[in-house]
Amino acid sequence: MTKMDPQENITPVEVFRGTLMEAEIVKSLLENAEVEAYLKDENMGFLAPWNVASGGVGSVKVVVSSQDREKAILVVDEFKNSSNSYSLPDE
Repeated sequence: MTKMDPQENITPVEVFRGTLMEAEIVKSLLENAEVEAYLKDENMGFLAPWNVASGGVGSVKVVVSSQDREKAILVVDEFKNSSNSYSLPDE
C-alpha cells in the first residue's frame, strides 16, 4: 500500500463482475496479492441475478479501494487471461 495523502479521496471501485464462484476466486486472488476486496450483491446475485444485472450476467461484483485499483486490475486481468486459456481435454 502507498502512503495515504489526506487530500486524496478514497472511494470503492468495482474491478470485476461475474458469477458468485468467479467473484469468490477473484476476491481470493486479490487477498493473496494483499489487496483488500469485498463482494457486492453477493446474495442477490446468486439467488436472483436478474434483479441486480441485466439478464443476470455479471451479477456479483468485486470492489476494492481506489488506492488499490491499479494492482487489482493486474490481478483481475491475469485471472481473465488464465480462465480464457483453459480448455477441456479432448475426449
